[in-house]
Amino acid sequence: MSSIVTDHGILHYESIGRGRPVILLHGWINSWDVWRDCMIALANRGTYRVYALDFWGFGDSAKQTTNTAFQVNSYVQMVYEFMEALGIQSAPVFGHSMGGTVAMQLALMYPERIRKFAIVGSPIQGSSLNLFLKLAGQGWIAELVWRYPILRSTVMWLLLQGDSERVRNMIFRDVKRASVDSFFRSINDLRQTDLREQLKSLSVPVLGIYGVKDNIVSPRNAKILTNGTKMATIKMMYHSRHFPMTDEPQEFLQTIDNFLNENHHEAHEVTNSATGSP
Repeated sequence: MSSIVTDHGILHYESIGRGRPVILLHGWINSWDVWRDCMIALANRGTYRVYALDFWGFGDSAKQTTNTAFQVNSYVQMVYEFMEALGIQSAPVFGHSMGGTVAMQLALMYPERIRKFAIVGSPIQGSSLNLFLKLAGQGWIAELVWRYPILRSTVMWLLLQGDSERVRNMIFRDVKRASVDSFFRSINDLRQTDLREQLKSLSVPVLGIYGVKDNIVSPRNAKILTNGTKMATIKMMYHSRHFPMTDEPQEFLQTIDNFLNENHHEAHEVTNSATGSP
């Protein structure tokens, strides 16, 4: 267990392996642990030092901080500050869900620090979020859900129907470690995010991975990505929901491994492995 001290409090992270740095970012009401298997697999390649961060308000990072810390742009600065503290000049960055939106914004703001990045089930347009996630961005609803744990558990159970027991256990564990402020302020900011117009200014390669059965973030974001930039490669996971790293682990790992090892040119061809994808 490692951490650095930031202006917004402790930033917790885990790391494993030796070699070139790779940074992994989790999604809303998750923690670094969503990447555990991927970290081990990548570290076993013998060429990567893999870092997985906890956003402020989640996992083991600071909970008592300013409310502005729980926003996409603040999380971008968090990752930048982490890279500065550890002397990481540039690295691939992979993000799941909200973490992917952060990675994209990071690539837009600091392209010199991002060699390439991947978004996994991430919203480019906040309106593509599940209705419950949009509602969770309302403070009074979040307070109500937080005040009555049975209500929170019921909503989570309804959202996660069809997901594996492992995914359900992970979410139920991580949501208990979040704070009410991080719970609703981060998703409120995310639902207002719209990066469609900025896609054309992306200057680094991006991989978009989406589960065809995703009920949390619409897989139609894959089409937004391909229409918005020539720097994108798309991988649709036909047997996955919102957590393709858990639903189809071998294919997921092969996809990110290929992306890491691929030599990209300035004008990267868009390939879409999902014929008739959404």
